Amino acid sequence: MEDAEFEAHVADRLAGLPGVQAVSLGGSRAQGLHRTDSDWDFAIYYRGRFEPRDLREVGWSGEVSELGGWGGGVFNGGAWLCIEGRHVDVHYRDLASVEHELAEARAGRFEWQPLMFHLAGIPSYLVVAELAINRVLHGELPCPEYPDALRKAAPPVWWGRSSMALAYARANHAPYGRLAETAGAIAQAACQAAHAVLAARGEWVTNEKRLLTRAGLRDVDRVIAGLAAGSLIASVDEAHALCDAAISEAE
Repeated sequence: MEDAEFEAHVADRLAGLPGVQAVSLGGSRAQGLHRTDSDWDFAIYYRGRFEPRDLREVGWSGEVSELGGWGGGVFNGGAWLCIEGRHVDVHYRDLASVEHELAEARAGRFEWQPLMFHLAGIPSYLVVAELAINRVLHGELPCPEYPDALRKAAPPVWWGRSSMALAYARANHAPYGRLAETAGAIAQAACQAAHAVLAARGEWVTNEKRLLTRAGLRDVDRVIAGLAAGSLIASVDEAHALCDAAISEAE
């Protein structure tokens, strides 16, 4: 199956599931940044109730979670599938929740939520970012601009989390030679600072894969690589300075 045929085939099957109002393609493939072996990321937008068993009954191999199976919050579950030899992720998106977060983002409000595989956690406006970036394959979805209110409100929240993480590491891990804890704090804080940078620029974020690169914070790699050879306190201070400079430039 050619890619275009595969995309249409999967989208048609997903669009036919009970309760599904729209289907979109996200991730690197929606942005034209994919490799030949990149996963396919589909989102299904449902109104009211969606039953994961309906997705299981399509017969594709893989794992289908229940609603809330990925921790709750805006990222409320999905499936990891293998279809025609391709790796496919399907994300559940409750339209009522998405519409609420769109209104909140336009008012400059959001929540921080934990999510597996995300060092910084995620903002609740991630589902709004998907609306802006994803390509709609079935149905109709809004395509929002980055709200001015969010651009003003989000950076200080993210920078506050980042700077507190670094301050804690400097006071409670670095002086005692706790290398792993210090490294983890620097990595987490850098990702949080990167969220601040991109929010200040009015750029949407949907995952952390290119987060540090986009924010100009890739030099944090050098800081972490040199942790064992130097002063942990000095390394935390250097990471803090890098993050602070990136945020100042973005603002």
